[in-house]
Amino acid sequence: MKTLKTSTNKQALVTGASGLIGTELCRRYIAAGFKVYGLDKTAGKLKDPNYKFLKCDLGKASSIQKALSKLRSIDVVINNAADTDLTFKSFSSLTLKNWQRGLAVNLTSHFIIAKLTYAWLKKAKGSMVNIASTRALMSEPDTLIYSASKGGIVALTHSLAITWGPDVRVNCISPGWIAGPEEKLKPEDHAQHPAGRVGKASDIAEQAFFLTSEHAGFITGQNIIVDGGMTRKMIYI
Repeated sequence: MKTLKTSTNKQALVTGASGLIGTELCRRYIAAGFKVYGLDKTAGKLKDPNYKFLKCDLGKASSIQKALSKLRSIDVVINNAADTDLTFKSFSSLTLKNWQRGLAVNLTSHFIIAKLTYAWLKKAKGSMVNIASTRALMSEPDTLIYSASKGGIVALTHSLAITWGPDVRVNCISPGWIAGPEEKLKPEDHAQHPAGRVGKASDIAEQAFFLTSEHAGFITGQNIIVDGGMTRKMIYI
């Protein structure tokens, strides 16, 4: 797909902004002329006049409310936050506290931000994209928090889309394996993907930008799987 470009005075909000995908999402919207607000616990490496980092613990409603109190309008929301420290945790060691924290960051933060930004998005005829995962559709052992929360995001997405339509469009992206620049990949890592390679953060950023653009005006309530075809591949051991 040809890269979509625009010139705009619009504003975007990205959660989990300091991580691999979050940083690339911020860069994509900045490149399109957006003023971008990034929410995360720690500041990342991104420095740009059109980027504003807002320190926020996305597992706490009060912290989210405080961060968003600095805003007066928003056109695009990308809910990307996830507590990756809890992605793999054995069932035997998993505690209720772990479960509650994981769902608070991975799922409840999306709901809170939806509540706080809806009026702005409605006024702007804006759009929201939630980042889920292929773990919403299939699992590895001991990924209970991650899989459950990502499945919840997919359901929250179509529920919001039906509730908010036609004023605000809401879609979801479920990434597969997205490799970072430091990740050492083997030829077989790429070869197992029907698309012939492991995913990049830019694959997700470009899809998100498309979904929030006027080119996707007839798309809402959808979960777009960006995984190089892996969830369509039969695998027998």
